[in-house]
Amino acid sequence: MADSSMARFYQDHGYLLVKGLIGKDEAKAYREECHAVLSRLRPADPTWGSARQLAGRATELRHCHDAQFHSAAFARLMVDPRFTDVAAAVMGSENVQLHHTKIFVKPAEKGSPFPLHQDAAHFPHTRHTVGAAIFHFDDAPEEKGCVRVVPGSHKSGPLPHVEEGGWHLPPSDWPLEAAVPVEAEAGDVLFLGYLTVHGSGVNRADEARTTLLIQFRDPLDRPADDVHRSRGQGMMLRGFDPLAGR
Repeated sequence: MADSSMARFYQDHGYLLVKGLIGKDEAKAYREECHAVLSRLRPADPTWGSARQLAGRATELRHCHDAQFHSAAFARLMVDPRFTDVAAAVMGSENVQLHHTKIFVKPAEKGSPFPLHQDAAHFPHTRHTVGAAIFHFDDAPEEKGCVRVVPGSHKSGPLPHVEEGGWHLPPSDWPLEAAVPVEAEAGDVLFLGYLTVHGSGVNRADEARTTLLIQFRDPLDRPADDVHRSRGQGMMLRGFDPLAGR
């Protein structure tokens, strides 16, 4: 499914939306699985304080780290060639290694936003190959708080972040509304470089927005700091680890 035009777009713009990477029925089944997993866990709201300031009102977020340890459905999706082939193509590496996974659900009418930020600020690496795949399990129009990106921002390298209510870029310099909304449909997957500035708006719709994040890297790209460890980190999703046993 992956081709050279996808890799070129990703390298030029810092992101790539792949339409219909999984089918609508598959997306519906994964959506139900996400909500089933969250229903079995203790409710927790990881909303940044700065996100509530951005929204100007009380908002909520449901999430779950290490989704593959809660449901085998996500373990299968992580190694699906439809995903891993695109991940390999955009990185320019035959080998794809797991960094971490998360389920994110923005509840209807009050789903929390995210101020603009780079993922690199949270888990810097030495070669900057780290990317994210955001699987959309239901439609994500702008009204539902879709991801917003600043195309080409990855070319500026790591940017200074502030730790005020969450690790993000200064909102006065990086207003969310200035970023480009990337609306998506159920089954679409957004690939995003970890240096690409991105965020998302409030879900104001009457339906939840349900996504799965798979963060991946080239296994030759080592962490610059000992931070953000997760269960299963280092698992090979495609190919092999050239550094194994060293």
